[in-house]
Amino acid sequence: MAKKKEATVEERLRALYDLQLIDSRIDEIRNVRGELPLEVRDLEDEVAGLNIRLDKLVASLEVIDNDIANKKNSIEESKALMKKYAEQQKNVRNNREFNSLSKEIEFQELEIELAEKHIKEFKAQIEQKKEVIGETKERLKERETHLKHKKGELDAILAETEKEEQALIDKSTEYKEQLESRLVSAYTRIRNNVKNGLAVVPIERGASGGSFFTIPPQIQVEIASRKKVITDEHSGRILVDAVLAEEQKEKMEKMFSKL
Repeated sequence: MAKKKEATVEERLRALYDLQLIDSRIDEIRNVRGELPLEVRDLEDEVAGLNIRLDKLVASLEVIDNDIANKKNSIEESKALMKKYAEQQKNVRNNREFNSLSKEIEFQELEIELAEKHIKEFKAQIEQKKEVIGETKERLKERETHLKHKKGELDAILAETEKEEQALIDKSTEYKEQLESRLVSAYTRIRNNVKNGLAVVPIERGASGGSFFTIPPQIQVEIASRKKVITDEHSGRILVDAVLAEEQKEKMEKMFSKL
């Protein structure tokens, strides 16, 4: 079996710059989406939270309604006892028994007063909670509308870009597999350390792309010779000459148009 021919430095540089162009295109697509996925997730969390709050408020209303029903039952029980004690007073044998029953009747009257006070407080709580429920429903409706709108925006962008993004991700993986692991590691490390994700840049007007630091003429000659991988001493980026960059851009633009 014939041994696979080792890639030249120029071939590696071209492959690295192709990889950079692919990954930059992925970055562009993701930038178009911007903060939308996060906004949608935050809105979904907020809507879920408001629904939970609403359920708890409605459940607390049911508890108060039960409390009111219990107090009304206890009032009826107290009234029944008062009637019973009043009947018993008619058949007492002495004042002591009469006074004892009178105290029981007074006690039940106090129980009724207390229960009625509690019912009044419960009803005030119901009104307060109904107000909060109304405000929560209003907020929920507004947030659901906003979420629907944002989801629509995100779905539209995804419909336009999802297929292309996945194809580019596959291409990025394919190109990385063609390169030596040490070069891929260096590329990934540089890409992660720079703001705009540009790990491989061409020389523009005597400086590395996006930099103001001039590259000495001798280094520029070495870069143009494509005999070794050279990095910018200021930014750490891998440098390629403008001609190679232009050639690869044309090639990759054709590929992107077919995705």
